[in-house]
Amino acid sequence: MNRIRKGDQVVVIAGKDKGRKGTVLNVADDRVLVEAINMVKKHAKPNPMQGVEGGIVEKEMPLDISNVMLFNPVTNKGDRVGIKILEDGRKVRYFKSNGEVVDV
Repeated sequence: MNRIRKGDQVVVIAGKDKGRKGTVLNVADDRVLVEAINMVKKHAKPNPMQGVEGGIVEKEMPLDISNVMLFNPVTNKGDRVGIKILEDGRKVRYFKSNGEVVDV
C-alpha cells in the first residue's frame, strides 16, 4: 500500500519548489508528478503530420517521493503517514501527528 496516491494534496519539502502545495497527478515507482510543481521548459520540435507546433513548452517533471509530504488539513502542514489495519480487516492510512484516518 502506497503512502501517497493519485489525487492526494501534498506539500513539497525539498528542492526549488519547497513549501508549495499541489495535487498528485501520477505515482510511478518512487517518483510523483505534482500539478504545477517542478515546471521545466522543454524545446519541442514541430511535427506537422501529428499537428504538433514547435516552440518552448512548459511541463511538469516528476519529483522523488521522499521530497513530498501528505498535507494534513487539520494542522495545515505536511504530515507523516502510517498504515494500520482496522478491526474489520481494512488497511487504512493515518496521520502520525494526530492519528486521524486519511482514507474514509
